[in-house]
Amino acid sequence: MVELIRTNDPVLLSWLTAALAEARIEAIVLDVHTSILEGSVSAIPRRVMVDDDDLARAKRLVAVADRMAGGKDSD
Repeated sequence: MVELIRTNDPVLLSWLTAALAEARIEAIVLDVHTSILEGSVSAIPRRVMVDDDDLARAKRLVAVADRMAGGKDSD
């Protein structure tokens, strides 16, 4: 598995995992518990991981979503 993105944005994480699932791309989110334990400092972002073979498709999905959001940074 390889890292797709790192973020502390819970809305982005929710949307992205749903969009990846809809595209039949298996994803896991790492560092969830550590991120929660550190509190509101946002020092530990959560990592969305996908299979190596799905990385290009997943990056295209993130790029399309970024364009739709007006170019707002996904971090």
